[in-house]
Amino acid sequence: MHSIIITNAKQKNMKIKIFGGLLVAMIVITSMAEAQTRTPVINHRHRMQERRINQGVRSHELTRNEARHLRSRERNIARDRRMARADGRVTSSERRHLRREENRTSRAIYRHKHNYRVR
Repeated sequence: MHSIIITNAKQKNMKIKIFGGLLVAMIVITSMAEAQTRTPVINHRHRMQERRINQGVRSHELTRNEARHLRSRERNIARDRRMARADGRVTSSERRHLRREENRTSRAIYRHKHNYRVR
């Protein structure tokens, strides 16, 4: 009788360890998958460039058409970012493409803000 109780306790303990190990493995796998689709640098740059566009409109450094054009470019970058994330992994070439587009848009914002056209 005593050995049956010990065996049941060992089986229960083993089940808990197996279940806990599987739970940890699932958490690790999902966090790794999420890490491959995260683009924090691109997200930050997107927010900063939106702020630069809005500031340019408020200070009358950007005309309506210039702001519309720049916002369109930002929407295209956001669309490209969503497409890159769609397959569950943002590859280095996709990151390079997004970074290049962000750089080009940043230069366009600067050029439009400093071309001395007023609203």
